[in-house]
Amino acid sequence: MPTSRATGPWYRACGCRRLEKRDKIPVSTLVVIYTPALDVLLLERADRPGYWQSVTGSQDPGETLAQTAEREVREETAIDARCHRLADWRLSNVYEIYAIWRHRYPPGVTHNTEHVFGLRVPERIEIRLDAREHLRYRWVPWRAAAREVFSWSNRQAILMLPDQEASPDTAGSAP
Repeated sequence: MPTSRATGPWYRACGCRRLEKRDKIPVSTLVVIYTPALDVLLLERADRPGYWQSVTGSQDPGETLAQTAEREVREETAIDARCHRLADWRLSNVYEIYAIWRHRYPPGVTHNTEHVFGLRVPERIEIRLDAREHLRYRWVPWRAAAREVFSWSNRQAILMLPDQEASPDTAGSAP
């Protein structure tokens, strides 16, 4: 079978990138999912076992940040965020993208802007994971959850949870 010019050895040797690859936008959401008792949902990454985190994901073209948060929650947990209390915490962090994940972004992109949301669910609900993204999940009291996540921005967001939950400015809308 002939080798395609877009995938053949010359293409890889010259350092060219595949044309069909869709680069991530360096804008994302972090969604802390929690109960009224402040138990936090943590997900273990499939590509990095032992790395625990909240729901995260990059914005798709044309999406609002709230739409990104809703989509990522649905994709990673099967929770419909529209049925619960999703709140924009009006907090964003700029961080350096880990070198191991930079290939997902356009050339030269080294930083991402992450926007933080909270999603309150009524109790520790059953989660349906996307096995391509996460291995396991667990519900953890907020202080312990903050110690277990690998990302400083995720840790910071979880530590803000009691204040965010009490704030009428970020309370979101009830279902």
